Amino acid sequence: MNRTYTATGINLKSIPLGENDRIITILTKELGLVRAVAPGARKAKSRLGGRSELFVVNNLLLSKGRSLDRITQAETIATYPGLSGSLGKLAAGQYLAELVLAQAMDEQPQEQLFYLLSEHLSRLQAVDSAATYPVLACLNHGTYHLLAVAGLAPQALACCLTRRPLLPQIGVADWRVGFSIPGGGTVSLEAIAEEGPKQGSSLTPITHYLNAIELTLLQQLASPTLSDTIPDSPKLRSAWISLEKVLRQYAQYHLGRSIRSAQLIETFIASFAIDEVYS
Repeated sequence: MNRTYTATGINLKSIPLGENDRIITILTKELGLVRAVAPGARKAKSRLGGRSELFVVNNLLLSKGRSLDRITQAETIATYPGLSGSLGKLAAGQYLAELVLAQAMDEQPQEQLFYLLSEHLSRLQAVDSAATYPVLACLNHGTYHLLAVAGLAPQALACCLTRRPLLPQIGVADWRVGFSIPGGGTVSLEAIAEEGPKQGSSLTPITHYLNAIELTLLQQLASPTLSDTIPDSPKLRSAWISLEKVLRQYAQYHLGRSIRSAQLIETFIASFAIDEVYS
């Protein structure tokens, strides 16, 4: 029986082990999630030190162990250094990593998930760190796409009850659409009225209300890419913040686990609110 194997993976989580080692949780293309010991990674001159950092992509040679495999060799092929220089980018990257950890499987190829995460980390690294919205836009975009890979993306283009298309009424100030986390997405308020308050509410309980701008942005998240230039305005900022909270609660409900990195996102958003008050 062959005790060694190779894989290409991106580091999603790292915890100390003993005095010098680390346990790394790695998303690999070939074998899904792999948890392996990086021996000596915490030593100052360790060859595995930098290769065991968060979001580093390595070609790996691993050896099987009784409870945990061991990293024998690692050759770095990609890194995302731009994430560590910004609280918002780092928090958003960790947030996406948590979503991957919640859905990736062990001992099964996860190539689509691997490339999707890599793509969204690259986009996140490239956006302007000095503004809230591009970071939140990229985070929301990545969240939606990761939910879509799991078959959990919220319905955004049509009403969950009637399946009729939903067209945001941008020019109508008080226009709203319902959003149901248990029901799986958007719900026309007219549909609720047609079904009857009690029946409609029991089928798809409304947990949030989205205005026209928020629905427009939510519908755009299904697209492969967002605009290269994300506009800067108070209304869009508010919409991206609202959507992050809606998608976070939606993801936590359907994945059955909390997103701990969301606390860092809250800190990031709050830091911009304080800067705007004193600017």
